[in-house]
Amino acid sequence: MAGRIDMTEPLMTVSEIATMMRVSKMTVYRLVQSGAIDGIRFGRSYRVPEASVQQFLKSASS
Repeated sequence: MAGRIDMTEPLMTVSEIATMMRVSKMTVYRLVQSGAIDGIRFGRSYRVPEASVQQFLKSASS
């Protein structure tokens, strides 16, 4: 799933994703670092395009 990130898309925080997916923040960090979900680092935090999360969830449910 790794690819270019479109900065015009809405970005989500790790906490928002963890709450939505009902997993820990560490699980989300691992998904980003493994490349399963695209993410970009801003300072000490990550932001993830909403489309990348939706694509991951769609592929995980198949």
